[in-house]
Amino acid sequence: MNLHNVNDETVLSCTENRCVLSFTIPATSDFFDGHFPQYHLLPAVAQFELVTRFAKKYFGTARTVPYIKRIKFSAPIRPDTTVTLSLEYDSGREIVSYTLTDAITPDKAYSTGTFGVLRAH
Repeated sequence: MNLHNVNDETVLSCTENRCVLSFTIPATSDFFDGHFPQYHLLPAVAQFELVTRFAKKYFGTARTVPYIKRIKFSAPIRPDTTVTLSLEYDSGREIVSYTLTDAITPDKAYSTGTFGVLRAH
């Protein structure tokens, strides 16, 4: 069973080109399985999976990413952390930029990036 779930997804604001939401990555998520058993961390690839998942959900982009312009992982995400995800979609340039921060301490960035997207068919 795929347990790549998040809890308490809340849309804080959303327009055609910008969405801000918060959610919790529960300790029960299988994203944490096998990733440092003594000190669980959300893998970078899991963070990016969440970003592309929500870009598709809110902007209708495909999950296929033709290129990554830049991406930076700044701090580890532990189980049961509530995060804020800010997504900006530039449909003319076909890019999404994002910032994943701590919901309680907004100046604590977990990751940021910009990547190319395709429209979902």
